[in-house]
Amino acid sequence: MGKADFLSPKAIGNRIKAKGLQKLRWYCQMCQKQCRDENGFKCHCMSESHQRQLLLASENPYQFLNYFSEEFKSDFLELLRRRFGTKRVHNNIVYNEYISHREHVHMNSTQWETLTDFTKWLGREGYCKVDETPKGWYVQYIDRDPETIRRQEELERKKKQDMDDEERSAKFIEEQVRRGREGKEPEEEPVFTELKRMNEEEKVAFNLDIALAGPSKTRYNQSRSLINALKAAASAKRKESSHSGDSKDKKKKSALDEIIEMEEQKKKSVRSDNWIQANIVVKVITKKLGEKYYKKKAVIREVQGKYTAVVKMIDSGDKLKLDQSHLETVIPAPGKRVLIVNGQYKDTEAILEGINEHKFSATLTLDSGRMKGKTVEGIAYEDFSKLA
Repeated sequence: MGKADFLSPKAIGNRIKAKGLQKLRWYCQMCQKQCRDENGFKCHCMSESHQRQLLLASENPYQFLNYFSEEFKSDFLELLRRRFGTKRVHNNIVYNEYISHREHVHMNSTQWETLTDFTKWLGREGYCKVDETPKGWYVQYIDRDPETIRRQEELERKKKQDMDDEERSAKFIEEQVRRGREGKEPEEEPVFTELKRMNEEEKVAFNLDIALAGPSKTRYNQSRSLINALKAAASAKRKESSHSGDSKDKKKKSALDEIIEMEEQKKKSVRSDNWIQANIVVKVITKKLGEKYYKKKAVIREVQGKYTAVVKMIDSGDKLKLDQSHLETVIPAPGKRVLIVNGQYKDTEAILEGINEHKFSATLTLDSGRMKGKTVEGIAYEDFSKLA
């Protein structure tokens, strides 16, 4: 029976079904393949590609389990941070939105059996605030972004500085009041007498000493002027500090290129544990796949994560999904182009000039980047590979 026409109702229905979500029990996480029904899943499990993936997984099962768990956790937290922020939300709402993406990592391939276990783990590890209610588990994302923490620290520092200024002003006023009281001569205690009128026709008169109010008002004005002067001096000091900071920044900007170069060299001097790159030639060194692929050369077509590569065999054209530990670099003939995959000059293209067999190293001439044309000696065999 021939294949259905592209515009036939059956073909259109098949494409519509393939777009949506399928049953979880017919999904193979190792091969990342979704089957339509039980018969298709059974045929996939008997296929040669599936058997190869199972052989690789049986060699180091915890590595694949940890990889899928890390992918699930990072994608889930990224969705929670981007979609809901720091709001309190039901965990099932986040999970339903997460699985709506067809290419998501399924939970049955991770270390958590249920969504409740995963939610409790998030609370224990400090990624979220979790609490259980009669309606289920709720999660609240904890934002640990360095930029957010820096803004909070700046606000607290500014608030503390304002409080320090207010306390300093209050202490200054108290000190002025204390000095004023110490410099004032002790007054005689007034003697209160009964008001008596010697003559009924005599008028009652009060003598208010205005001269006493003058010095107190003068002292008050002096204290206010001193406070204003102190505030003006503090503001001028802050302006000077800000100007000095700007001048320092300008001095730093004048040597910006040198600083950037030093930082780049510092980063590149640190060796990384993953070296696989796309479009380089590698050699398969694992015997788990049989003699057909052992010691055969392949080209890396895609890098998944840090340590997994999809390679295409040069001889047979077969595509395999291999771990970094199952591959090694390929050294071409002198004069060929290579890619440096580790060390100080990582991700730099170069030309192979010669090989030192005693030191297991090579001499390369850089062919890209700022140092183009520079000759580098002592590059180890495992730090470069032939370009495809």
